[in-house]
Amino acid sequence: MDTNTVIVISLITIFFLLYLLVRKKLSTLVKTLYLFTIFALAAISFLLVNRNDFQEIVYAKEVATQNTRKALLSLKEETDLLKESVLLDAPIVNQLPELPRGCEVTSLAMLLQYADVDVDKMTLAKQIKKDTTPYVRENGKIYYGNPNDGFIGDMYTLNGPGLGVYHKPIAALAEKYLPGSIVDFTGSNFEEIKKHLSNDRPVWVITNSTFKKLADSEFRTWYTPSGTVQITYSEHSVLLTGYDETYIYFNDPLTGAKNKKAPIKDFEESWVQMGSQAITINS
Repeated sequence: MDTNTVIVISLITIFFLLYLLVRKKLSTLVKTLYLFTIFALAAISFLLVNRNDFQEIVYAKEVATQNTRKALLSLKEETDLLKESVLLDAPIVNQLPELPRGCEVTSLAMLLQYADVDVDKMTLAKQIKKDTTPYVRENGKIYYGNPNDGFIGDMYTLNGPGLGVYHKPIAALAEKYLPGSIVDFTGSNFEEIKKHLSNDRPVWVITNSTFKKLADSEFRTWYTPSGTVQITYSEHSVLLTGYDETYIYFNDPLTGAKNKKAPIKDFEESWVQMGSQAITINS
């Protein structure tokens, strides 16, 4: 309690004691003025005692207002970053005939080559981490590897069982070529893809070969050393190169088509169904 507060409280006490002593001798008007003075001093005392709290409240309000303005400006800036349409000139690489199951590493090759990394699909096919868990079918269940842990099956032929590989091993391999420059934003929303494309960064994704949402009957459960995983034999990987209001554009390693297009809404649903897997570069 500071000196000013002590003085005001002391005055209140003195005024109140004097009032008790002389109140019977005072007129109604003087009593009213006297009591008003005491109440005014009490109010001043309250404000002095709590002025720090009031200052904190005012300060908190100012900070909240500033943060709200910053958030709105940030949102506006992010919105402004999204171009109405984008179409990037990324190199096209065909996975066939050498890699019938190599769409993921071929799409990665396109992404790395766009960043001026001198690497080809065959080198990446050798380097990608493999899950060598053997294929076993027993009592109606399939026991096999997990594409989150490494490539499943034989990448060089369709003879025999196999599948592909998901974002984690792909991101790890990409990191070896561009340390600190790989962005794995798996699990984000589709607007994040648009943001990267708007900033001239192609995006590696997992989708399916129809580029639209699949029926539940298209999926199978595999029992792997690291847990169960839902897979579809229609799994596919492409490199996204652009978008507009109606379509998403991509380089398709399976057909060798550059800037192939698919309805953006259908493609988004297929991408989300496959776990919203996405990787790009930040430079």
